[in-house]
Amino acid sequence: MQITLLDGGMGQELVARSGDTPTPLWATRVMIDHPGLVKAIHDDYFDAGASVATTNTYNILHDRLEGVGLDPLYHALHLRALAEAHEARARAGRGLIAGSMGPLGESYRPDLTPPVEVSAPLYAEKARILAPHVDMILLETISSLGLAEGALKGAQAAGKPVWLSVSVDDRDGSKLRSGEPVAGLRDLIARYPTAAVLANCSMPEAMLAALRDLKQLGLPFGAYANGFSEISNLPLPETQDAPDYTHRHDLTPQKYADFVLQWVGLGATIVGGCCEVGPAHIRHLAETLRKAGHTIL
Repeated sequence: MQITLLDGGMGQELVARSGDTPTPLWATRVMIDHPGLVKAIHDDYFDAGASVATTNTYNILHDRLEGVGLDPLYHALHLRALAEAHEARARAGRGLIAGSMGPLGESYRPDLTPPVEVSAPLYAEKARILAPHVDMILLETISSLGLAEGALKGAQAAGKPVWLSVSVDDRDGSKLRSGEPVAGLRDLIARYPTAAVLANCSMPEAMLAALRDLKQLGLPFGAYANGFSEISNLPLPETQDAPDYTHRHDLTPQKYADFVLQWVGLGATIVGGCCEVGPAHIRHLAETLRKAGHTIL
C-alpha cells in the first residue's frame, strides 16, 4: 500500500530542544527566540523518512498574540514558519508542505468553540496567508462538530485540498472530545470539500475506534497520535498559560509502530505522529512500514 508519512510533533519538540520554559505562545515563542530551530526539526523529520512537513503555524492565532502584544506580527510569523518549512524541503529535495491550522479557543477545550460566524472568517484569513506556500491545508486537533464546520468553511478560501483531523476522547475514540460522534462529520464533509479525514493528538489506544468511523466516510483517512498520558479526564487549563501534560515513558518507537501497523491494516494511508512523537519514532515507523511491504510516497 502507498503511505503518506506525516512528520511528528513540532511544538513539544521545539520546547524540549530550546530548553526554554513554556509560555502561552508555546511553539511560536520558541520560533521567535531561536531562528532556524523549526527548520532543524523539519530537517530531522525529512531525514527520518517523512513525506510531509507540517508548518509551525498551529498556534499562530490572534487571541494568543493579542495577549502578549504581538498581533501586528500575525502575518510575518506565518511567513517565517513557511520559510523554514520550505528551506527544509529544498534541502531534502522532496516532500509536501501541509499548512497547519489549529483550534480556536484552546486545544482539547470544545467548550470554548466559537460560533461558526466567528471561526470561519478567522480560518479563512489564515488559509489565504498559507495558500500560496502549501500543498494542502491541515486542520488539526478539531474537537467538536461546530469547530469542524467553521474550520472547513474557512479553509475553502485557500483553494487547496483540505485535510480535516479531529481529536477524540482518549477512552472512546468513536467520540470527539466534545462527546459528539466522529460519524457526525459525514454531513460536514458533504457540504465542504474535504480531501482526507484523520484523527490526531489523542492516545494511540483510541485511534482504532476513530479510524473505523472515519473509514466509513469514503475518503482517504489516517491518524497521528500523541505521546501524552490520558487528557480526557484531566482538569484542563482555564487560562492561556502553557498546559503541563504528562509525557508517557512507555511509548517507544517500536510500540508506536505497532499501533500504526494496526491502523494501516484497517486501510489508513496517512499516518505519522503528534505531540511527544519525535524523529526517532518516525524513523522507526518508516523502516517498519517498508519492511511490511508498504511504499512511502
